[in-house]
Amino acid sequence: MAISDEAQRNHDALFPNHKSTLKETDPELIELFDNWAFGEVLQDETLDTRTRLMVQLAAMIACHAVNEYRVMLGGALNVGVTPLEVKEIVYQAVPYAGMARVFDFLHATNEVLRSRGIPLPLKGQSTTNPATRFDKGLEVQKRIFGDSIDQMYAKSPKDQLHLQKHLSANCFGDYYTRTGLDLKTRELLTFAMIASLGGCEPQLAGHVAGNLAVGNDRKVLVSTITHLLPFIGYPRTLNAIKVINEGTSK
Repeated sequence: MAISDEAQRNHDALFPNHKSTLKETDPELIELFDNWAFGEVLQDETLDTRTRLMVQLAAMIACHAVNEYRVMLGGALNVGVTPLEVKEIVYQAVPYAGMARVFDFLHATNEVLRSRGIPLPLKGQSTTNPATRFDKGLEVQKRIFGDSIDQMYAKSPKDQLHLQKHLSANCFGDYYTRTGLDLKTRELLTFAMIASLGGCEPQLAGHVAGNLAVGNDRKVLVSTITHLLPFIGYPRTLNAIKVINEGTSK
């Protein structure tokens, strides 16, 4: 089996002049994978190329696939994802994947950017401070999830109320309020990360609703999961599709 012209074109658009060592050691696997991931999977593409690469980078962080992330980061930069957008993807992963997992990706990102002559640090994107982060975060939460946020606070046991406050101030106040990515993109990245983590279906269901609220419809969500399939596998993909179906059938 040879790699199809279509798959090769799509691959070369991301990685021009790239010589794969795996193509030499594992030619059958690379032919199977590239024909599928860069050919078949892209035939029903809904997302633009930049968005596709951004959600894939987010998924790789959630999967802790550092080596694959490095490769795909180069491809993302080649098709116009900006250094600032890349950094914001990594930052957005902190409250969802945790710093223990994201730490390696911060360093990998910095190394790739520096190798391309991009000076660091990049321009700051924070819009809140210690005095405003809670209120601004709560405002964004309610914009995405509506009255359910008030219900979450009302139903929270007293010994767990601090977690709701952390969610509002830290996850949403510190990260969702940043510039560099719009709210619609941040919510789609969050959806991609939670789907890729696996085992977080209740949270994924909430972010299906959140994505619908900010304008990412069923078609976008299904397309996102389709483009993650080559990297996260079938079990997590099919779990995510089930959650999408349940969240969009009402």
